[in-house]
Amino acid sequence: MSILVAVVNGDSEIEYDRSKPLADQQLSYLEKMDEKMDLGIPSGQGNIFAPTQEQKAQFVADQLMMAIKTEDEQLISASMAYLATRLPELKQVTSKEKDGQQQITLVYDREYTPPQEIKFVKPEHLNS
Repeated sequence: MSILVAVVNGDSEIEYDRSKPLADQQLSYLEKMDEKMDLGIPSGQGNIFAPTQEQKAQFVADQLMMAIKTEDEQLISASMAYLATRLPELKQVTSKEKDGQQQITLVYDREYTPPQEIKFVKPEHLNS
């Protein structure tokens, strides 16, 4: 099972199952996304012309996190499908707030695991 997970502040928000095939119309839409991004993607003060696949992926990941925040289901679906099909080794897209800024990271080396609560026990309460 090959799952791509969108993670916001440690919690899984969206999970995409790569084993489910996309319809021809959806695949065509992803091709059009690629063609449009090839013409340039916004970055800082200007545009990046002829972006690399990694630059495109980062742009789409940024769009994904914005879509999650605004609950834009269509953009979420398109973004997750794009990332899942174009980056088969990608396991997570994570977003964390730090100093009022959103940091988005593409994670290739580890599957998502939900945070686990750790309960500490005073030594005198341990059974021997």
